[in-house]
Amino acid sequence: MAHNEDKAAFAATRKYLAYLLVSGWFLFAAVVLTFALAGTTQFTDGGILSAADAPRSTLVILFVLFALGSMKAAWMPFHAWLPSAMVAPTPVSSLLHAVAVVKAGVFGLVRIVCHVFGVDLVGQLGLGIWMGAVASITMILGSFFAIGEDNLKRRLAYSTISQLSYILFGVALTSPSGVKGAMLHIPFHGFMKITLFLCAGAIMVVTGKKQISQLAGIGRQMPLTMTAFTIGAVGMCGAPPVAGFISKWYLCLGTIEAGLMIFLGVILVSSLLDVIYFFPIVKTAFFDPPQAGCIEGGNQIRNLERERPLYLFMVVPLALTALFSMLFCFFPDAFHLLRLAEVAVGNLF
Repeated sequence: MAHNEDKAAFAATRKYLAYLLVSGWFLFAAVVLTFALAGTTQFTDGGILSAADAPRSTLVILFVLFALGSMKAAWMPFHAWLPSAMVAPTPVSSLLHAVAVVKAGVFGLVRIVCHVFGVDLVGQLGLGIWMGAVASITMILGSFFAIGEDNLKRRLAYSTISQLSYILFGVALTSPSGVKGAMLHIPFHGFMKITLFLCAGAIMVVTGKKQISQLAGIGRQMPLTMTAFTIGAVGMCGAPPVAGFISKWYLCLGTIEAGLMIFLGVILVSSLLDVIYFFPIVKTAFFDPPQAGCIEGGNQIRNLERERPLYLFMVVPLALTALFSMLFCFFPDAFHLLRLAEVAVGNLF
């Protein structure tokens, strides 16, 4: 984050360190309290805690400590560090949003719900409803923030905040399909979001443009890049033929299994909001007239991808991640992802 060594970069770095260190102390306190109550910190299917281990209030406090220890998950109101982190170079942003940091946060919460408390105890304590409410608020508000953002990377950052909460939403349902959808959304979102950030980085490197309002006609100048971006955007909206359809399908089934139809409405509204903030980018890129300087002699649109020999090193990775994002829709058990999720859910329930 501090790579640019300017005022914004250092401010974002300090903010991230503050979030990280504070959440680390909450997590440490939660681990110590867990050991005091259960006598172990070994992850176990069905959880290591029970209602007999402590009063209800103590277990609720423990869950809150774990949640505060997982601020990396960027659930609201502890999300501000993530848009600020967009000052980092785009490959770093891709790792932050798709693979490393934020995924550690949501993966940790999945483990806490499933292997520390257990889905049964979470249901008994009523924690799933509260967690689902926080996830729902984050999903909706994150999308609204994305709609109002003109900077491409920051819009993707708010999209990440919203999409991460789909994972929290799934485990909060404490239903087999909901937990399965949450587990599948971790890798599927990774492939789709890294595609989007690599495309944003390629656009910035080749054209120097960072604002969505500046991207008129860019789809005809960089067709491979914007096709890959469109694939990632379709997946984020939960539409076939991209992998996001599979995970969101299971999340919808999970709300029905849990009998929480209001949450089904939340996930459908959130997916509609995804369409509202992603497809104007696609429309601007492919259907708006190109800006001055984009047209060569004979009114031919300049193909910037051909003009840059080094562009091959950018387009190959984003093309591969876009391809995998589609393949996982048709073959969700590739690399045994679906089977692993089914085995895990079978052990939990």
